[in-house]
Amino acid sequence: QVQLVESGGGLVQAGGSLRLSCAASGTINSVNDMRWYRQAPGKQRELVAVTTKSGSTDYADSVKGRFTISRDNAKNTVYLQMNSLKPEDTAVYYCYADIIPRYVSAVVRYWGQGTQVTVSS
Repeated sequence: QVQLVESGGGLVQAGGSLRLSCAASGTINSVNDMRWYRQAPGKQRELVAVTTKSGSTDYADSVKGRFTISRDNAKNTVYLQMNSLKPEDTAVYYCYADIIPRYVSAVVRYWGQGTQVTVSS
């Protein structure tokens, strides 16, 4: 059984920082792309940042220069360092990963349970 477990959300004032973590656990053969999405109330889920297995990264324009995605392949963990937070960053943040489970010859998509980030003005 493979699962993604997130941590690190919370309440912060505008201009502050938070660091999200997401660890993949279970019987895993390989973890490929890892991503962070977010969904604000009344809005569609949007891609925030992505990192490939080789470490390449990409960001939504709204977070470029403020957020940094990174990963530790040995721990199957992805991080999202969020600096200079704004009230419009308030959302539930979801971790996503393309994983090849052990004994399965296919990529399976997994989602974390979501963690709330609230930025007060």
